[in-house]
This record gives sequence, C-alpha cells and structure tokens, in this order.
Amino acid sequence: MAYYIKQDLNDTICALATAGGVGAIGVIRVSGKQAIQIVDAVFKGKRLTQQASHTVHFGKIADGPKVIDEVLATLFVEPKSYTGENTVELSCHGSPYIQQQMLQLLVNKGCRLAKPGEFTLRAFLNKKLDLSQAEAVADLIASNSEESHRTAMMQMRGGFSYQIAEMRERLINFASLIELELDFAEEDVEFAQRDELIQLVTTIQALIAELLQSFKYGNAIKNGIPTVIAGKPNAGKSTLLNTLVNEERALVSDIAGTTRDTIEEAFVIDGITFRLIDTAGIRTGAGDKIEEMGIERTFEKIQQASVILYVFDASITTADELQEELTQFNNLNVVLIPVANKTDLQQQPSSFAVPNLVSLSAKEKTGINQLKLRLSEAIRKDEVKNDIIITNLRHYEALQHAHESLDQVLVGVNAHITGELLAFDIRKALFHLGEITGEVTTDDLLANIFSKFCIGK
Repeated sequence: MAYYIKQDLNDTICALATAGGVGAIGVIRVSGKQAIQIVDAVFKGKRLTQQASHTVHFGKIADGPKVIDEVLATLFVEPKSYTGENTVELSCHGSPYIQQQMLQLLVNKGCRLAKPGEFTLRAFLNKKLDLSQAEAVADLIASNSEESHRTAMMQMRGGFSYQIAEMRERLINFASLIELELDFAEEDVEFAQRDELIQLVTTIQALIAELLQSFKYGNAIKNGIPTVIAGKPNAGKSTLLNTLVNEERALVSDIAGTTRDTIEEAFVIDGITFRLIDTAGIRTGAGDKIEEMGIERTFEKIQQASVILYVFDASITTADELQEELTQFNNLNVVLIPVANKTDLQQQPSSFAVPNLVSLSAKEKTGINQLKLRLSEAIRKDEVKNDIIITNLRHYEALQHAHESLDQVLVGVNAHITGELLAFDIRKALFHLGEITGEVTTDDLLANIFSKFCIGK
C-alpha cells in the first residue's frame, strides 16, 4: 500500500467533503481517534466530548478570540460511523476562504489532510464495507444516469458481496472436508463426496457465468455507450447530433467537409447514457490536409465504437450504393444502425433492404423517437434479468480466473487426482473470489483503488 503506508492510518484526518468552490454550505469531515477532542478544542458551544453519537450541535469555530464561522457539528462516535472511527462533520458556510481557514486550524490542532479515498479506505479496513462495496461508493458518486445509480446502489448495499460470500462459504466447506481427508490418508476415507463436489462446482460456475455475461451491459451502464455518427459529407450527421442532444452543438453547413474533428456529447435514453461522437464525413479525395486528418480520426473512433449510426442522404443514395457503403463495417463487432436521413427531400419513398434501418429527417425532427427506440433496444438486448450486474473490470477478471480454477477442479475430479491437489485448485478459486470482496488484498491493489477516489470520500 505504497500510497498510504507512509501515512499513519491511526492519524486523525480532515478534508472538505463537499465540492470545492462557492456554495451555500460546505461540509468538512474529521475522522480518527482524536477527532471529537480536536474539534472540541476549537468549537464554542456544548462540550462535544460529552455529547452522544448521532447528535447535531450549533456553535462557532474559533481560533482563539477570532471567530471563523458559525457551524453545525454532527457527531458519530466509533464504531457507529462511516469510517468506524470517531467522526465529526462540520457544516459551515460555503466560502472557500472559510473552509480553508477551518482546515488550517484543524491541522494546527493535530489533524492532517486526508489522502484521496482515505475515509473509505478506513471504512474498508475497519470492516464497515468490503472492497466491492467501497468501489461502489466511487461508482455512486460518478453515476450520471438512472441505471448507473441503481446498479451502484445495489452493489454498495451488498447484493454482489452476498453472492460472492455465499459461493466462497460453500467452497470453503468442501475444501475443508477434502483437507481433512489428508489426516486420514492411511484409512483411505472420503469425507467429501466427489459427485457432490461436481454438482457444487457446476452450480457455482453457472452463477459466475451469469455474472460474467452481465459485464457488457454493466460496463455500458457505467461508462456510457460510445456511439459514432458516421457517413459521407453532407449526409446530415451534425444536424442529427444537434437534434438528439437538443442543442446547436455542431456547426451545420451545406459545404462538404465542414466537420474537421470529432465532436462528443452525451444524452440519456431510458436511463442509459450514450456518448455521441460526430465525425468528419467519409470520402476519398478530401479537400485538404486537415480534412484528411479528420477522416483518419473518424476511422479511429469507429474502431472504438459500440454502436455506429451510419447516416446517409436518402434523397440521393441508391440501394446498391448503400449496400456498398455498409461493407466497410462488416468486420467490426459493433451494433450498426443505418439511418436514412433527409426523408423530407425524397421525391418518392426508396426501399433499402438492410437490417435495423431507421428513416428520419434530422432537420424536421421526424422519426427521432424511432431512432431512440432502436438505440435502447440495441443495448438492452444484452440486459440480464439478475439484479446483480458487474460493472467493474477488476471484478470481471477475478470471476474469469475463478471460473478457470473451477474448470481445473472438474478436470481433477474426473482424473481422480489426490485430495491435496484438488484442495489446491479449490483454494485458487477461493483466492480469486476473495480478491473481489477484499478477503485477499495487496498493498498495491488498495493503493490503486483508493487513490482514484476524490479527497474527502
């Protein structure tokens, strides 16, 4: 834990827990063995050291005769706090000057400024949260849609942790029985029935497979869906972007090649965030070097996309031309949605026999709801019915390794290997499951996770 090991985790720490800048109020959090005593030394009001946990007290924060601010002090006496330590939260006026003066005073009285994520790190070390729940705290803070909020709340409240704990407990019981057999090797007895072990491992692998399957959908919820708007120049890509986000975000012109660089904007459909990326029009013989660079970036974004909206001018594009244009996406593992734009300019309806086609007029804003529905359907086809959804790559990789270790257990049972080797493979699976919830950790892992948190959380 190189990021934290040099800091004494028994220190009393303080930090601004609300966003920086001017606001109505700000909250300063103080946590540690001496938290209440240190705040009490600068608090003019009731003696905080004599008050009960989960109580709020009005008073003044003063540096000697100098009053810094009037505050509300909320007490949490260990272990009944977020961190499991004595904690005081000071609600003050939202002046950056006031907040800085209060933090400086607390440091002078014996606190030190908290590192990023150190409050949540202490909550984990004091067993108030397991590691997956601690990571869900960061996801909850970063949630920007209904689905990402719901998923983070479910994980923070322990739904995922419970499933992992249940799997580990059942495997531990079997591993213990197999290891017990080693003490009676001369008697040649089996305390753990091998057919029951096969059934258990198969059941757990099915649960893991279901969790692994949820990752694609979960990752989309957490990070948003990279959705590239591609097509030839003047197909109406920028107009479509502006219409979807309901804002004049991209310049619109009849001149081919107006969009030289990618433009990104986000919007939400049914609780899921789509990261729209408007790109330079795809054509050969670009007008200048800058446009060529823009087209290169278009193809870079296409390679990174999960969804491609291929926009074409339905008033001038033939069915054969469209088929040829779509072939450039044949080898990409993406959801491809052809968008027949400018239907308001068509002399007569055209027949484009391609899957997932949506016809619309971005300028007249007709057919937009159909496109939104198609986007939602494209993502929700990966949705799983289980309430537990994996959104964290670290969890996904650990589950993969656990599944592979359980494969070795099944191979070992069928090969009639010794109980000692069988127990070793089971312990490997337990190790990887334990990585998720924090039963198994390394200092570097903890440092990597918590250093990404904001200061004050």
